[in-house]
Amino acid sequence: MILTLTPNPSIDRTVELAGPLARGEVQRVTSVVSQGGGKGVNISRAAVTAGVASIAVLPADRDDPFVHELLSAGIDCRPARPAGEIRVNLTITEPDGTTTKLNSPGATVTDQHLEALSSTLLHRSAGVDWVVLAGSLPPGAPADYYAGLVGRLRGGRAKVAVDTSEAPLAALVDALPGSAPDLMKPNGEELASFTGGDPATLESDPRSAARAARALIDRGVGAVLATLGAHGAVLVTTEGAWHAIPPPTKVVSTVGAGDSSLFGYVLGDLRGLPPGECLALAVAYGSAAAGLPGTTIPEPGHVRPDLVIVESLDAVREMER
Repeated sequence: MILTLTPNPSIDRTVELAGPLARGEVQRVTSVVSQGGGKGVNISRAAVTAGVASIAVLPADRDDPFVHELLSAGIDCRPARPAGEIRVNLTITEPDGTTTKLNSPGATVTDQHLEALSSTLLHRSAGVDWVVLAGSLPPGAPADYYAGLVGRLRGGRAKVAVDTSEAPLAALVDALPGSAPDLMKPNGEELASFTGGDPATLESDPRSAARAARALIDRGVGAVLATLGAHGAVLVTTEGAWHAIPPPTKVVSTVGAGDSSLFGYVLGDLRGLPPGECLALAVAYGSAAAGLPGTTIPEPGHVRPDLVIVESLDAVREMER
């Protein structure tokens, strides 16, 4: 079972354009789709679609339509006391796959709101296989909120994954090794933010990305899944390093692709697959998501890990010696 935490959930509204976005002009749209979202919510959706039980913890009123929508989708939603209404995020997609996101900040939380959320999560963490802490933090939350939660979860039965960015990611890294999760999922830009590397180089050069990720492994992180956009992804663990090349994909929307990749890795781990095959499943899920409109979560039939090429990067370790 996968337990997810989304501290700053959103109503994701996707607007699909018939042509390129033209600033300052009036344009017609081909479709508008709204769905309850947020990184943890997306991962819970992917889990249920794949037949894996999942519990989604998030701040919301029990009678909020957001909660009822998740329950109707088969997701065991456990809401905690909210600070206000759930935010609305707007995504604009163009025919060539270009995606523009306009994210609202969310309601400002207090220590009481955060403790209620943490208690709800910790109460349900016993007996699950993975706990996934994902997404941005709402206004008012300290940057080290995730780092503190990882510390409270360490030592339990469940493995812990964290997928975040900016200040919460920096705080997590600063608190290593005490806050070291079993899995981190940065992208090239996020890797560069705490290694000092060039984001473009890390995204385009898998070996450079693997070297950067190795620094996190050396500080106690169990595994680093670094997503590199069109260049696939790199996985680094204490056992070695691998690079996966995705199958040719017509990109429709990149929204949720990273969340799907994280789920693919976790699914592979739940199935007991070796690291390289977990990586292949992660990239297959991410590629499938990129080929679907809006925040559509891939179904197992969309996912083709057999088309993903995985190569060992163990030579990277030799280069570091």
